[in-house]
Amino acid sequence: MRQVAGNLDASGLGFGIVLARFNSRITETLLAGALDALRRHGADDERIVVVRVPGAFELPHALRRLAATKPAPDALLALGALVRGDTPHFEVLAHEATRMLTAVDAETGIPVANGLLTCDAMEQALDRAGGKSGNKGFEAAMTAIEMANLVRALSR
Repeated sequence: MRQVAGNLDASGLGFGIVLARFNSRITETLLAGALDALRRHGADDERIVVVRVPGAFELPHALRRLAATKPAPDALLALGALVRGDTPHFEVLAHEATRMLTAVDAETGIPVANGLLTCDAMEQALDRAGGKSGNKGFEAAMTAIEMANLVRALSR
């Protein structure tokens, strides 16, 4: 029996990060966490591209564009923060943005690590961006590293 798993060695891998500017107090902290994880695991800054977009709805478009660059990144990260408000707009954005991120992964064949927070309150978002719940940007980067290595292992 052959068992295949990714590992957490980012050396030699390329990463594309798309960051939503909306709720920048949260998203900049997610980005710092993601970059910390990539660097700690051997990623070279020259192989990391960060693209900033207005909000969560724009993440998938920029991810598709990054996937089409040469050389293509080994993994993509989507970082953003949606915080529930008083209107149903949050529900629509959270559902559609998540659906579109999944579609980018399927369309491009490049793993997309979902670091889009969908929170009920700003306090919850702060907790997930370096507070008591850790940094979900760091966690998304760890997922991206592992999945990039898994794709390489499965391609052999």
